[in-house]
Amino acid sequence: MFSLKKVLLLSASAGAGHIRAAQAIEKALNEAGAAREVRHVDTLEFTNKLFRHLYSKAYIELVNKMPEVPGYFYDKLDRPWKNERRRLALDKLNTRPFVKLLHEYRPDLIVCTHFLPAEIVSWLKAKERIASRQAIVVTDFDVHAMWLCHHYEQYFVAIDEARAYLEALGISKDKITVSGIPIDPVFALHKDKKEMRLKHGLEPDRTTILLSAGGAGVGSMDNLVTSLFPIHHPVQVVAICGRNADLKKRLTKLATRISPNASVKVKPVGYTQEMDELMTASDLVLGKPGGLTTSEALAKGLVFVIVNPIPGQEERNSDHLLEAAAAIRCNNLPTLAYKLDRLLADPVRFATMQANVNGMAQPNAARDIVQKLLELSSS
Repeated sequence: MFSLKKVLLLSASAGAGHIRAAQAIEKALNEAGAAREVRHVDTLEFTNKLFRHLYSKAYIELVNKMPEVPGYFYDKLDRPWKNERRRLALDKLNTRPFVKLLHEYRPDLIVCTHFLPAEIVSWLKAKERIASRQAIVVTDFDVHAMWLCHHYEQYFVAIDEARAYLEALGISKDKITVSGIPIDPVFALHKDKKEMRLKHGLEPDRTTILLSAGGAGVGSMDNLVTSLFPIHHPVQVVAICGRNADLKKRLTKLATRISPNASVKVKPVGYTQEMDELMTASDLVLGKPGGLTTSEALAKGLVFVIVNPIPGQEERNSDHLLEAAAAIRCNNLPTLAYKLDRLLADPVRFATMQANVNGMAQPNAARDIVQKLLELSSS
């Protein structure tokens, strides 16, 4: 017999991370046979067109063209329990179809991996218009003020510092679980590094760097790849281009121009569902430290090379990685090869960083969240 009846997972397509976190929990719920019915909904699909555009496409455009703008608002709005009435009024105005969905579906448990649905659910619970329990899963290492709600049953956070922060804001420690950020349970499976390298056409004994532009293939990957050319240590770069066919075409052309005797080899890869295998094959990950990408990389033991983090949440994720000595950061691309050479020339330092990465990793976060949800359902 299922412990849970109807579970509604609520994400938002403002970047891919919130959706991937919900999908990870959905997979863990189904693997455990924990619920009779599990449904995953992109909350933005139940809002009006303008609101949806501002939350998703406009945000991505700003991140790529003017990252300082979302960074400014991230810091400006990070004031616990401030501006929540105005924000809620705006959200209520634009999410009426979503509220209708909640009334019609009537789940006994709601799990939110984005703050927008969490806020609406909290308001409906306060008005006693729904009786569903709510769990809130924070998908970055810090807890921004927009994640804060008054009516919920459990918070799931990435690290102990986030728990301490919530407690300092008056949230009961009994309602906080340090679970890590939920990632696909496949990342918890052990796979052999050399086998994965051979499977994906990589040299088995060459230092491997994973370079990811995300599922949409956005970002200045061309510049990142060419910045690696001066490196002295032999490396191979797995360049994940996502669905950006033009980017893959450019990098494939670039790879053919590299001398066979060069220290750098480049393997462009399009959209893939084998990221766990490509991370297993790698030693380092180079790019932006989004919450989900970072958690996946930690689960696979990868040292992070941070480049151009988005001001706001990625800057704060960077702080935690650097504080734990699990990452290096490059602020100027012309020095990227130099910084990597320094790291690779010091095997003791690199091994220490790998150990620190393993200390931060929580590959079973999705399963741990499901286990806690089952405990809550029986209480």
